Amino acid sequence: MIQLKSLSLRRGVKELFNNVTLTINPGNRTGVVGANGTGKSSLFALLRGELMTDGGDVLLPPNWTMAHVAQETPALETSALDYVLDGDTELRELQAALSAAEASNDGEAIGHLHAELAHIDAYTAEARASKLLAGLGFAPEAMGRAVSSFSGGWRMRLNLAQALMCRSDLLLLDEPTNHLDLETVLWLEEWLTSYPGTLLVISHDRDFLDAVCTHIAEVANQDITLYTGNYSAYEEARAARLALQQSAYEKQQRQIAHLESFITRFKAKATKARQAQSRVKALERLERISAAHVDTPFDFHFDTPASLPNPLLSLDGIAIGYGDKPILSRISLSVEGGSRIGLLGVNGAGKSTLVKLLADELAPLQGRLTKAQTLKIGYFAQHQLETLREDESPLWHVQRLAPDAREQELRTFLGGFNFHGDAAMAPIGPMSGGEKARLALALIVWEKPNLLLLDEPTNHLDLEMRHALTMALQDFAGALIVVSHDRALLEATTDRFWLVANGAVTPFDGDLEDYRRWRLEQLAESARPSDGDALGAGANRKEQKRLEAETRQRLSVLKKPLQQKLNKLEKELEKLSKAKSELEAFLGSEEAYLPENKAKLAESSRQQGEVSSRLASVEEDWMMVQEELEALDNEA
Repeated sequence: MIQLKSLSLRRGVKELFNNVTLTINPGNRTGVVGANGTGKSSLFALLRGELMTDGGDVLLPPNWTMAHVAQETPALETSALDYVLDGDTELRELQAALSAAEASNDGEAIGHLHAELAHIDAYTAEARASKLLAGLGFAPEAMGRAVSSFSGGWRMRLNLAQALMCRSDLLLLDEPTNHLDLETVLWLEEWLTSYPGTLLVISHDRDFLDAVCTHIAEVANQDITLYTGNYSAYEEARAARLALQQSAYEKQQRQIAHLESFITRFKAKATKARQAQSRVKALERLERISAAHVDTPFDFHFDTPASLPNPLLSLDGIAIGYGDKPILSRISLSVEGGSRIGLLGVNGAGKSTLVKLLADELAPLQGRLTKAQTLKIGYFAQHQLETLREDESPLWHVQRLAPDAREQELRTFLGGFNFHGDAAMAPIGPMSGGEKARLALALIVWEKPNLLLLDEPTNHLDLEMRHALTMALQDFAGALIVVSHDRALLEATTDRFWLVANGAVTPFDGDLEDYRRWRLEQLAESARPSDGDALGAGANRKEQKRLEAETRQRLSVLKKPLQQKLNKLEKELEKLSKAKSELEAFLGSEEAYLPENKAKLAESSRQQGEVSSRLASVEEDWMMVQEELEALDNEA
């Protein structure tokens, strides 16, 4: 298990953690949440041994293998597939040792190393790495390309694949859904829910946290509080805890007021002086309960546009692309005033290209784009953060848009985006990606647009800012077109979707759940083998029936033991799942940490690790048997 004991940590003058005690049990999938700057990434650095504590201890099992996503990717000529395989360090070490043993003709060592390679399932490693790359959106032909040939976003996916390839006991993921499209996020959710080790993931995507996590660790007020359940359960438990804290605070305030009133009334009276003095001591001994509050530093909204023409934009026979090569063709759509449109489609389908066309950053190759005379666009995209002046302040950026506005008015406006006091005057260069994204949004809000074009606006934004943005967009009176992998944002702010796929843009009839089902059907269809005439054109019907009967008989013989094995595995899965649920229920309860249950807690933690490991192994066996049965069914 992971244990923090009386942990304290400072970064510069800022105290991130003060006397933190926390236990994370093996097999838990824990989401780490909290505002930007509270210490989430520093916690990961502590676990990786990159930071030293100012006090207390960080304890990890000494035999655990840890995996995390590298933030930098060197421009290597290594193929993407080999780069991902490098994530399995034990595999690479055994392969290097085998090469050395073969070079020295050490037969005993060669035999031993082959046995070790078989034990770690090395001979399926390449297939597993290919499956990871495919799940993260890499086409088969891209897997052989050099790492150096990929752009920054795709290199981050390679780093993620390399971390997932590592057969780790502890996996640390810091904002893994940034740079991923919706389809890849869904794939990653499925992968992580079957991960057998201990997972810690920093994320501001509530749907992702709901799907993946069994626990939530809230980082706030120099402390870490652990909650059992996913993000939705955490919100409910946190609200209940804050309500109890506020009730206790109010009760204590009444007690304090009573004591202070008695002291004030009777401290000067000789007959009551001793009683007054005892109440003074009682007041001094009282451990003060702080008022419950939720930090909500953001308070902004989009002003009502000065005009809202209809339509705002019309596209007639549009083709767009780069150079003379079209990516999307025959687009004939319109954007009406008040439209709330989400763009769906895989990465590379052309969603961002379409947004660039609407934002006037890309000219059409053919067709006509008609704009309303009073159209005013607010455009947000990640590359626009690079246009901000690193050496200038948030106030300078807003003053450039409104040179005649009073400074106090601009400061008040920036305060709604949590740029208060000195933060409004400081250069933005050292600021985080989230803070720069907030500034870019502030500049858009100031411009009072009637059409918002948002391309992945929530990347780097924390949960509080995402919530504030969602609320502001819900109240926005203009039109909205948004590309996002944040399903909560899409569901809350859009009411219809355009599908960008196969070189076209078409209205999608359905919601996000319909789209998810449609994508799964598409993937299943692409994986299904085509039907061929196995008998040849000259085979007669009688011969065909005979062959079909023989095939059914042969497959029946082959399927029977597989079906028996599958039934046995399913019974074991049910038993293990029940045992795991019971152990997790105990480990997540307050009862588990009572002094008298110390031995039971240790034994339950050990059993949970064993059960999780066995469950993962049985699930893998079940999948292999199921695939064999499906292959036989396809053959039939």
